[in-house]
Amino acid sequence: MAQVNFNGVKKSYGEVTVIEKLDLDIENEEFMVLVGPSGCGKSTALRMIAGLEEITDGTVSIGDRVVNDLPPKERDIAMVFQSYALYPHMSVRQNLEFGLRLKKTPQAEIDQRVNKAAEILGITPYLDRRPKHLSGGQRQRVAVGRAIVRNPSVFLFDEPLSNLDAKLRVQMRAEISKLQKRLKTTTVYVTHDQVEAMTMGDRIAILKDGDLQQVGSPLAVYREPANMFVASFIGTPPMNLVPATIVEGGLAIEGKTFKLAVPEKWRSRLAGFEGREVVVGIRPEHLFASPDSVAGEKGSLEVQVEVVEPLGHENIVHGKLGEEFITATMDPQLSPSVGDQATMTVELAGLHLFDAKTEESLAGELQP
Repeated sequence: MAQVNFNGVKKSYGEVTVIEKLDLDIENEEFMVLVGPSGCGKSTALRMIAGLEEITDGTVSIGDRVVNDLPPKERDIAMVFQSYALYPHMSVRQNLEFGLRLKKTPQAEIDQRVNKAAEILGITPYLDRRPKHLSGGQRQRVAVGRAIVRNPSVFLFDEPLSNLDAKLRVQMRAEISKLQKRLKTTTVYVTHDQVEAMTMGDRIAILKDGDLQQVGSPLAVYREPANMFVASFIGTPPMNLVPATIVEGGLAIEGKTFKLAVPEKWRSRLAGFEGREVVVGIRPEHLFASPDSVAGEKGSLEVQVEVVEPLGHENIVHGKLGEEFITATMDPQLSPSVGDQATMTVELAGLHLFDAKTEESLAGELQP
């Protein structure tokens, strides 16, 4: 078993605390993605698993062992770095063999492991080449192969696709996900790219300023964000967040330039919320150019269109709702044009509500 557990983990550099208290359980064979903006502590957390960073307080466990004081070579992990970290003077085969030779693995076993990893990753034709003669994607496969041959209990990936172009990133995302499912090795993957997090992880853990904001499956986090930070970070384009007040005895939500009826599912719960200041969350895909596009409850917003970004299959429409910025994703055939005063239909069933002071979701308070 190769669970990874953070129990009250703190990391400080002198008086600067990077991670205050991290509690996170990563299950055996799980693909866990740590995601967040630069400086949130995700790479530091990964490096503490690897033993490349000392732990200030708390414990990190791999399987049934607390590994705080174990050197990296005794932790049974393999790490793939952003920079590939290949030896330029060695061939691909020699790069793959290097770690095994240090462990004095028999040559027959080395050959078997290297050939198997090369076959899995499609790099068999390149085994005699040096890294400088490989493309970025091929180098990344070699770096992953070097981790595979070690048969570790845990794979650690530190933003491994950051140096690749957009098309190759999409391809490598799929290949790493497929590889993890085939090998069934517990994997911790760090990225600042929420698209990578959404498409690759069994679960994702969102961090901000060293604090864990939410953990869950990608769809659960997307559909039920715990707070405004998660709501705005997960999703492309990000969720629109507009200040408002609950009025009319909990039957409506009113902002400076709009009023929306409360969805039927909330009406019996919001009666006691009269006058409460909230932030309304609206996903861009829940805004439409035509009322006929919404089958259920709907409202409308008057938006001054400022920018339209055509992507072929959809347009991303940016505008102003009074003083607030609004983004919508729309059918190109129905999309308004720059300069239009557009009436955008809101799918009320897709609304989110957050407390204006705490920025926490009100979903828990609105449960029947």
